[in-house]
Order: sequence, then structure tokens, then C-alpha cells
Amino acid sequence: MGGKTMQLRRFSDPREFLQYAEAFLMQREAEHNLILGLTNTLIHDPEVYPQFYLAVVEDAGKIALIAIRTPPHNLIISHVTHPDALSVLANDVQSAYGILTGIIATVSIGKTFADLWQTITRQPYRLNMRERIYQLSHVNPVTGIPGTFRVATPDDRLLLIQWFAAFRQEAMGVVDNSDVPQLVDRYFVSETRKMYLWEHDGEVVSMAGRGGPTSNGIRIGPVYTPPESRKKGYASACVAALSQLQLDTGRKFCFLYTDLSNPTSNHIYQEIGYEPICDVDEYRFDDPVNS
Repeated sequence: MGGKTMQLRRFSDPREFLQYAEAFLMQREAEHNLILGLTNTLIHDPEVYPQFYLAVVEDAGKIALIAIRTPPHNLIISHVTHPDALSVLANDVQSAYGILTGIIATVSIGKTFADLWQTITRQPYRLNMRERIYQLSHVNPVTGIPGTFRVATPDDRLLLIQWFAAFRQEAMGVVDNSDVPQLVDRYFVSETRKMYLWEHDGEVVSMAGRGGPTSNGIRIGPVYTPPESRKKGYASACVAALSQLQLDTGRKFCFLYTDLSNPTSNHIYQEIGYEPICDVDEYRFDDPVNS
């Protein structure tokens, strides 16, 4: 199959999109946790992403690919059952946006799409980050770390604003953090997001969030510990406590993303009980090159 049997369908209703795509996505729930989680955010917290792109490519009536974008963020591409579906997607995304900032996809899919996109738009690409998706179903308790675990409250707002800005600059190279106060405030009112803290001797020393729920799980992140409090086990204790809380409230799994260039975080998460599922690449696109 492929070629003329391929059709792309866009969705303007996230609920309709989820109903149509969920069975396909749930076949690889951990791999697709970001797509599933963002869709649930669109449904339950629509003010977070007022604009979105939801698309399904079908091959002879069967789903071959699913994609989501919440501008200005990256396009996220699902598992692909037929390579021709990527060309169909690329042409439609180009008609919708002209250019892209970047994509997130599993390793082989990401490189293939980046090549296609560069050909269509003349936007050069570069591999920005290699990541690994982990899944946890049982927590290995972290013991011997002093402190207590608690939910963040509006009293923590100023600290969270500082830490979010520091996290984004360190982990993603984001310089403009003018939207951080609004982002932090959503954690206090959102149905799908919450932020938690590890506190020692009356001082907050680490934070970990959760959001992006799927049918059986939820994504953990961001995780941040300021430099002066690192290598003391605070992040491990905070993430372990948060992960256990999610399991205790009925979720079967927790998911998280790690930067493969950071061996420390990959190691500590595996010690907590997170198991590797698959690797994904984030590509960034630069301005088009004139011929």
C-alpha cells in the first residue's frame, strides 16, 4: 500500500481526535505518552494551548501516523507504519505553517522527516538533543535522604519562577523566560499539572512536576535541583516520592524523558525503578537557505 491510498485528516476537536486515534496510540502508550498527554491537556486545560495542529495519516483506511503540534513548540510524530506517510505529513504541515522550529520523533523517524522537511522548505536541520523515554511501574524506595515531600503552593511562586527559568535555560537553552510566571501559575489551577517540592530544614531543595496524563499513566517533569543542592539525593527522593504518589492514586505507570548526554540523571532514574522504552531525537530547524 501507500502512495495514492494515503489520506491526511486534520481535527479541530481534541476529543474527537483522541477518540479516533487513541487505540493506535495506546498500542505504544509509553512511546506516545507526550502525544496522549498533550491531547488530554487540550481537552481539560484548553487555555494552555489556544492553537494546535492534530493530524492523522491513513493508508487504505488504517492509521499510519499521528502528529500533534502546539505552536510555537515542536511537531511531535508518532510511530509510523508506512514511510510514505511522512511525505504526506510534511506537505500538509508545510501548507499549514510554512516553516517549523523543530520536531520530536523516534530516532529513525526523526532523521527521515528532517531530510524531507529540508528538501521541501530549504530549512537546514541540526540534532539538538537525544532523549530516552522511561517507564516505571514499581518504585524502589529512596532512603536515607533528609527532608520531606510536599505539594507546591502559591507561597512558593517566586521560587518556582526562578527555578523554572533556570531549568529552561540549562536544559533547553531558552533565553526568553517572559512566559514563565504564567506557566508557573497554571500549576496552581490546572487539572492535569501539579508541582511538588523536597524540603530540608525549612528550605526547598528540589522540585518535580507531573502532567500530561494518559489512560494508564502520567509524565514526570520538569525535575530541577539548584547547583548548590545537587549530589545529595534530593532529586532522587523527590522523584521517587512523586512517582509513588501517582501509583498510589491509581496510575499504573509513570513516564519521563531524559537527556542522554546526562549520564547521572539516566542512572538515578533507573535506580528508582524507571526502565528504558525507546530513544527519541529532537531536531531544530534554522531559517530557510535561499538558492
